[in-house]
Amino acid sequence: MQTINQMKLEFSSVPENEGFARVAVSAFAVQLNPTLDVLADIKTAVSEAVTNAIVHGYAERPGTVTVSARLRSDGILEIEVIDQGRGIVDIAQAMQPFFTTQPEKERSGMGFSVMQTFMDEVQVESSPGQGTTVRMKKRIETAE
Repeated sequence: MQTINQMKLEFSSVPENEGFARVAVSAFAVQLNPTLDVLADIKTAVSEAVTNAIVHGYAERPGTVTVSARLRSDGILEIEVIDQGRGIVDIAQAMQPFFTTQPEKERSGMGFSVMQTFMDEVQVESSPGQGTTVRMKKRIETAE
């Protein structure tokens, strides 16, 4: 499918930037006139992906999170959240509900489950010591 518009953000892995990423991607998605429910779904999924990158990817050291989004001519919004952090040893395990690497910090372990609930497709690529890429897709049905 043809890309009709795209954006890319890079920001420091500090918690304050999670809200920035969420708002920026949702503002970008508004071009396709989504319903408020779809916009809320996108905000929630981006929030979870960016929070995972900040909290888990860069748990030991600061870094940079990259968020990109593409609007396709078929009404699909594609989002990538990339970190160059510590990576995920076992992606299948990490995607299980309630799995967390930080139970002492009262993390719920529901980040990937939330992303899968609110997006049409979620793919995760990761290598220990190399970072993680989360790719999400959402079909945007336009608001009437």
